[in-house]
Amino acid sequence: MNTPANSTVSSVFIAFQHNEESRPIVDAILADNAEAVATYPPGLVKINVPGRLVIRRATIEEQTGQRFNLQQLHVNLVTLSGYIDEDDDEFSLSWQQ
Repeated sequence: MNTPANSTVSSVFIAFQHNEESRPIVDAILADNAEAVATYPPGLVKINVPGRLVIRRATIEEQTGQRFNLQQLHVNLVTLSGYIDEDDDEFSLSWQQ
């Protein structure tokens, strides 16, 4: 898909409850998405990324030193924007299907 030179890339976002269970997920997102920006509205951690956000199971496992099932991230997930693509190893958000 070609985009005009003057167009902007849409951002996607994901927000989690701001708690200890979410910390390794947030750390993994920030490690794997160089352009990610985390903000901390009351009780939340919201992460914005231009274009595409990816959450990798392997990176979370590096953070925790334990096996991690990506379905566990839904426990503390509050909201998100973008098209979801997920399998056992990655969960991603983007505006392209």
